[in-house]
Amino acid sequence: MRGPHNIIRLIRTGATLERTGAMNVVMDAFEAPTLVRVVLRGLVWPFQWLGYKGDAEAPPLPRALTALGPAYIKFGQVLSTRPDVVGGDLAGELRVLQDKLPPFDLATAKAEVESELGQPVDQIFSEFSEPVAAASIAQVHRARLRETGEEVAVKILRPGIEKAFRKDIDAFYFAANTIELLSPGSRRLRPRDVIEHFDRGVTSELDLRLESANASEYAANSADDPGYQVPAIQWEHSARRVMTLGWAEGAPIGDNDALDAAGHDRHALGSRILELFLNHALRDGYFHADMHQGNMKVAANGDIIVYDFGIMGYIDEYTRRVYAEILYGFIQRDYKRVAEVHFEAGYVPADQDVDEFARALRAVGEPIFGMDATRISMGRLLSYLFEVTERFGMGTRTELILLQRTMVVVEGVARSLDPRVNIWDVAKPVVSDYIKESIGPRAMLSDLAKTARVLSRFGPRLPAMVEAALIAQSEDKPEAKRAVWPWVVTGVGLGAVCGVVATLAVGFVMWS
Repeated sequence: MRGPHNIIRLIRTGATLERTGAMNVVMDAFEAPTLVRVVLRGLVWPFQWLGYKGDAEAPPLPRALTALGPAYIKFGQVLSTRPDVVGGDLAGELRVLQDKLPPFDLATAKAEVESELGQPVDQIFSEFSEPVAAASIAQVHRARLRETGEEVAVKILRPGIEKAFRKDIDAFYFAANTIELLSPGSRRLRPRDVIEHFDRGVTSELDLRLESANASEYAANSADDPGYQVPAIQWEHSARRVMTLGWAEGAPIGDNDALDAAGHDRHALGSRILELFLNHALRDGYFHADMHQGNMKVAANGDIIVYDFGIMGYIDEYTRRVYAEILYGFIQRDYKRVAEVHFEAGYVPADQDVDEFARALRAVGEPIFGMDATRISMGRLLSYLFEVTERFGMGTRTELILLQRTMVVVEGVARSLDPRVNIWDVAKPVVSDYIKESIGPRAMLSDLAKTARVLSRFGPRLPAMVEAALIAQSEDKPEAKRAVWPWVVTGVGLGAVCGVVATLAVGFVMWS
């Protein structure tokens, strides 16, 4: 990583915010104290000439983020889903970052397709439109396959996008390392690990073959979800920088007027989006992690259509259970249990007081319940939650970063459809069902069967392992051979017991 280059890049970031007028917008949105405003502006004002001008016709913050590049645009996309955090006007301004950025020209797009697919565009497609949507990483064209007449969407990566992202990520790593060096207290937040997590996600977005695989797996998992569509991938017309999939026809989720005109129930749509996300996260452990308005439409029949599968989230079964228990505890207002789960999972250091932590969680959760969703300030709630994590020494859980971030985005989308949508009301039946399935008696037997199957696999290897142990020990200490035999008997017995338990448990689970 190049230190001087990154220092200049970070200075230029602040200078661009100041030059475009976005600095004040950001500080107003997050209600920054006067001292912070004075210090920040004092630091960047002398360097504002280094900042990018951006599009003078665009509002200040979208202008600055677009000028700074794709990694910053990603941040703006997250903010665009949270009118309750940044305000409705600013969220509306930022929504252009989802799919209305300046496109690259049609000739360049066709050249990219021909280079990647090895055929002229006219041989593959009978129709190929101008760009219909352009985001930070790629743009989309509407086309028609010459062979079948099927209408498709063709997604093409922006030229040079890999180099642009690498430059931003390089600067982010430098900033994270500097923060950890200068502020030891920040290490609990693991800024470098957070950037590494972001880096991995971005890398997968820059290879459309991986995105195609993501879409295929996601479609298989959600095939039986009613009212939900995932466009089919056209594998023969997809490559590293080009992806072809079925065309999604419908009203954009972000256009409330169009949804109303089509007669859709926006409250039901918002609740359904939340429900689907929670089901995919808990049931499958594999979820769409970029569910902002620009990546969803509503079909004429009311089905939700989702696309853009560059960022997907995966959480293992153990983490899903921890997450579900935490959610369920909040829903039941059982803050003591929520606190205990945090301690059991190692999220809070063992030297902290569980009862005190439970009281702090109550102060986070109680404002949510019994209050109309429109009156809940997620900005203040998240701010207080951050204070709680700092007070109790909680480190950043990188395995939950994408899940938490997506939950914030999805809730923002749902509330943009109808501010009365309350995530806890929607979550209760989903989480309750998952708890019954994953933590009840049947789940315990299923876990036992899995454990027994794993242990029983070592059965064929036990003789060789025992013989190797006997030889190794008897060479030095002949009496060690006698000491090993109890372990031999125990190992053989354990293998036999595991085999029996596995058979009985698997049979019970299949029968029930």
